[in-house]
Amino acid sequence: MNLLEPVGLGESDSATYFAVLDAQRAAVPEIAELAGLSVEAAAGALDRLVEAGLVTKLRTRPVLFVPAPPEVAVDAIVARRTHDLDDLLAASRELTHRLDKTFPAARTGMVEVVDGYDATSQRVAQSQLGAQEEVLLVDAPPYLDRTPMQNRQELKSLERGVSYRCVYDRSSLELPGHYEAMMECVRAGEQARTLTSVSMKMLIVDRKVAFVPMAFGDRETSSAFVVRASPLLDALLVCFESLWSRAVPLGADPVPGAGELSHRDQRLLALMASGMKDRAIARTLGITERTLSRHVHELMTALEADTRFQAGMQAFHRGWLSAPAKPHR
Repeated sequence: MNLLEPVGLGESDSATYFAVLDAQRAAVPEIAELAGLSVEAAAGALDRLVEAGLVTKLRTRPVLFVPAPPEVAVDAIVARRTHDLDDLLAASRELTHRLDKTFPAARTGMVEVVDGYDATSQRVAQSQLGAQEEVLLVDAPPYLDRTPMQNRQELKSLERGVSYRCVYDRSSLELPGHYEAMMECVRAGEQARTLTSVSMKMLIVDRKVAFVPMAFGDRETSSAFVVRASPLLDALLVCFESLWSRAVPLGADPVPGAGELSHRDQRLLALMASGMKDRAIARTLGITERTLSRHVHELMTALEADTRFQAGMQAFHRGWLSAPAKPHR
């Protein structure tokens, strides 16, 4: 148990302090043994405890450490931290006053700017983990991490019963690993669709707050606009629904026993329906592009289709593919 966490010290510091309390007067090796730490770790913790005023270092040979009375030392730390917090609050009020004078429109509460990779990533993750009902997502490159990463917050939210509707830019699914990551979310309950080209991206949580990058395309930055309840948020919702209505369903599952199709061919049909290019499909299936071309030709002939996309949609209409089953909650 880390009883010193409220005053900014870690578990090893707490264990070291209790070891000093037990020993009352001891050198580093003995304290390390009592705390269950290495000598190096105990020495580092003792330095922090001395700086915090919880332990006194005696000028003896060997160097010995004695504990300061807890009620005196901890009270002193709390007093210092309270003073620091008061200074921080005063500085925050001053910054708020300056912001009101310099950017009065920015204090309306409808739109906020989150600047920088870390801040943007953290706010997006927190919003998803706090979602109660629904998350709407338009996914398109470029990405904050340069390459698309698995949305772990989505998987956790889906487990809690939050619904996800996601529109993917078709080209993004050709990036290494992105299709597989998307399918993991689809199997967990995500509703996924794709468009040939998506000109903007967004994330909307519970229809109450939206995240939109400050720039689109190759010029996209790591900063974002946070849009709250307003006519602008309403416009973003209308925009999402328009994209959703025009997008093609993704993530179809093979139908057991569908005609004479093999499981591989049913997977191929699902990928064809997504509009993915040959190289990405071949990589996903683990076959060569030459082998893929042969399978595609055979399927298109069987389906009397002129294009791969049409063949995939024909398979939906014939019942050879179905939407992914909802996971049991």
